[in-house]
Amino acid sequence: MSEVKKIATRESYGNALAALGKEVENLVVLDADLAAATKTGVFAKEFPDRHIDCGIAEANMTGIAAGLSTCGFVPFVSTFAMFAAGRSFEQVRNSIGYPHLNVKIGATHAGISVGEDGASHQCNEDIALMRAIPGMVVINPSDDIEAKAAVRAAYEYEGPVYLRFGRLAVPVLNDGPDYRFEIGKGVVLRDGADCTIIATGLPVGESLAAAERLAADGIDAQVINIHTIKPLDEELVIAAAKKTGRVFTVEEHSVIGGLGAAVSECLGEKCPTRVTRIGVNDVFGESGPAKELLHKFKLDADGIYERILAEMKS
Repeated sequence: MSEVKKIATRESYGNALAALGKEVENLVVLDADLAAATKTGVFAKEFPDRHIDCGIAEANMTGIAAGLSTCGFVPFVSTFAMFAAGRSFEQVRNSIGYPHLNVKIGATHAGISVGEDGASHQCNEDIALMRAIPGMVVINPSDDIEAKAAVRAAYEYEGPVYLRFGRLAVPVLNDGPDYRFEIGKGVVLRDGADCTIIATGLPVGESLAAAERLAADGIDAQVINIHTIKPLDEELVIAAAKKTGRVFTVEEHSVIGGLGAAVSECLGEKCPTRVTRIGVNDVFGESGPAKELLHKFKLDADGIYERILAEMKS
């Protein structure tokens, strides 16, 4: 059996920008002295005149991008999620969100899978922060194919977009001939009748693996990939809830304010359903190897399987 191809979505981000840069001339990439880590160095090598290293000054970089967007450019601001959403929140809100400018934010190294960088760099709050900004689109791709498609879709979309990428290599899932990326539309990866697992980003692959294990225990789990958390595909979420009557959300993010909150808000108002949120439970991360952290925080296939099995049997 051949090994499953794995690639970090931050790699996909850099490659997608370089490919898109060959097609359009108004694409500009800004970085905060992290081009090697965010992989925007790939773009910088191809288009040095359209890559701006702003130094370790993320808030300033955000303001520069806002200005460039008013001159006909489509700027992609690039840095770690902790800095893009955290350190620069005020500038993102007031300089990009408030005037609804056409700026894209490429936030890499999100979640606990940043690993050894530890709690200070493991941003598990960024989706909540970006969701709260009026008019901000929030996208969290699950693999290489989806990440590349998301970059292109973000470029084509008129308005602010927050794109969340990871450091850890993840399996390629969306390589089917019928795969199509559309902002605001979720993807059913596995059909099922007993419960629905709604996942985003890195845990999508882990959720699929957990669903296969649940099947061996007689639990038929539907798996949905929600790559766009805002706007949420409410039609798909409600249909799934009506079909199975039991929903689990899985995210490499705090259970507060992220995918679980978005799904719960939707179903609470429009289709009351029992929802269990699986994610980071109101705690900070810690330093350690990414895979070991995912296991400790129960966000790998084993942890997801055990939690759902226990809930379904209770």
